[in-house]
Amino acid sequence: MRTKIINFSNYSSLKIGGCFEVALLEDDFSNINEYYLIGSCNNTLIGINPPPLMLLSKMYDYIKIEDGVLKIGGATPSGKIASFCKKNNIANFEFLSHLPGKLGGLVYMNAGLKEFEIFNHLIEIKTPNGTVLKKNIEYGYRYTDITVPILEASFTLQEGYMLEKVELFKNMRSNQPSEPSAGSCFKNPVGDYAGRLIEEVGLKGVMRGAICFSEKHANFLINNGGGEFEDAIWLIKEAQARVKEKFNIELECEIVILET
Repeated sequence: MRTKIINFSNYSSLKIGGCFEVALLEDDFSNINEYYLIGSCNNTLIGINPPPLMLLSKMYDYIKIEDGVLKIGGATPSGKIASFCKKNNIANFEFLSHLPGKLGGLVYMNAGLKEFEIFNHLIEIKTPNGTVLKKNIEYGYRYTDITVPILEASFTLQEGYMLEKVELFKNMRSNQPSEPSAGSCFKNPVGDYAGRLIEEVGLKGVMRGAICFSEKHANFLINNGGGEFEDAIWLIKEAQARVKEKFNIELECEIVILET
């Protein structure tokens, strides 16, 4: 199996992590259970001692239309998908122009902006174990029960790319910080907002090393330069403890933490 060295302080969106050897998943699926599959690490916090890591190779970076169905490889970046859909007047994927990640990760976490989610137009996924229909996948808000690599996903094909939607999604993201972050740190509890809760317990803008919960949006953990894993973990645990104590609400991480 081929491997590559990745410096996660450059590769991950939060700009935290050391240099680790990462296996490349191609067409040999014999030992994939020994690894944790990563994507572009836009919602991932890499620890000091992460588990063995694996990444889909470039052979899964593609977009094609077959028999009236849009098929996208699991390693395809969201920006590439958005550009393809704009060029080919394909509807329903405009939100990807403002949502970083690769297709596999976007499907795995049912990524989206409010009611616009990747699962809305999903037909099926292709995995090392075969094809899985959407109806056989349990999914919800930023959640699926998928436990295997997503090699490809198929979507319904509909004409009508809308620039108005692109602008709408741009405005939805306008309150998010520009500093390096891993996106939303916590999932919103039912009927409430994680950012409001973090602000209510006094952690908005509080700095630990070079890491803090953003002054612009309290549910974004940002790196002001040279941030460390331990500082990010301290803030995450502190927010969970304070919110639990004050509101009796368990904040669930949306960030994936990879540390053994």
